[in-house]
Amino acid sequence: MIDVAVYNRQGKEVESLKVDENIFGGVIRHALIKQAVVMYQANKRTGTAATKNKSLVEGSTRKLYKQKGTGNARMGQVRTPSRVGGGVTFAKSLRDFSREMPKKQRRLACDSAILAKLQSGCVVVVDELNFTAPKTKTFAEVLKNLKIERSCLVAVKQCDENLYKSVRNVPKIGLMQVAELNAGDICNRQKMLFTKEAFLALLNREVEN
Repeated sequence: MIDVAVYNRQGKEVESLKVDENIFGGVIRHALIKQAVVMYQANKRTGTAATKNKSLVEGSTRKLYKQKGTGNARMGQVRTPSRVGGGVTFAKSLRDFSREMPKKQRRLACDSAILAKLQSGCVVVVDELNFTAPKTKTFAEVLKNLKIERSCLVAVKQCDENLYKSVRNVPKIGLMQVAELNAGDICNRQKMLFTKEAFLALLNREVEN
């Protein structure tokens, strides 16, 4: 069992939650985490680099002059790569770098990533993050009170507009609904900040990731 403290927005501990490691698989599956991280990074690649080969360059396919008898070197069409303005010999083409993982493996990788954060003490739970109006300064003060000084992923059960606008301008801070958590985003940041509502929903498996 792992004891996770619940803090208020002033950084005072108000209660404690006990987390059974078996909820997240009991062990950290490092191979699955790596596979998931590689997949999420690969899926961000656009692969839009492209150059024109001989078939894509504008121009006639007629041979410029006959093969023999002119005294010139042999020459084919105007679009040949050996001529200025011709096509590229080994032209780059659009590529799809995306990878896939079965849903069950993605879920296990996400659970392992969360378990790793729990075991290393990088999970912080706050009782609530309700904002009546967008206020980046107020959210930054909450992070300071909770001693979150570096990158952090904020997980909530339901995201509202005021919270989103309060978080979006803080450097190295991401905001996600707990149902959308994935191993790639979790491993990309040092700490995780859960609202109590989101953390209990995760423990009770009220979300599907």
